[in-house]
Amino acid sequence: MSDERTSGRTTGRAPEPIGIDELLERVRAGLDRIDARTAYEAHRAGDAVLVDTRYAALRERDGLIPGALVVERNELEWRLDPLGSHRLPEAGSHDLRVVVLCNEGYASSLAAASLRLLGLHRATDVIGGFQAWKAAGLPVLAPASPPPPVPPSPPHEAAGEESP
Repeated sequence: MSDERTSGRTTGRAPEPIGIDELLERVRAGLDRIDARTAYEAHRAGDAVLVDTRYAALRERDGLIPGALVVERNELEWRLDPLGSHRLPEAGSHDLRVVVLCNEGYASSLAAASLRLLGLHRATDVIGGFQAWKAAGLPVLAPASPPPPVPPSPPHEAAGEESP
């Protein structure tokens, strides 16, 4: 069986179809996945950049990881490619250790594998994603609370009348 499905190279023929479970198994075999505490310690020591790819609604619901870069999944490769014109300042080297977090550790595996195809050979992800981070009791910035409700206007103001 060919490696073209995960290597990014094609031979001119269509690859044999595989399911997402097999694809995850294959890409994870090429990653040195880490647990949440190891990711936290590597980030604190300055040895890793944490990248949160959760979509906005999840970040708003569950909070943010202090110090993590928030990069939407659809922009990840453009923002972290050291050769790209749209890269973030942090993405200056292919030696950068990027640790990707999604919500539960599935999409982050695919994202880390994609970063490895770009040459970020130390890219990996967190087993269990943000939910494992939170369950481990690691720092999370509380979600922004909604603004307080606006009190209703007195009836005379609602009708356009001036206050006495």
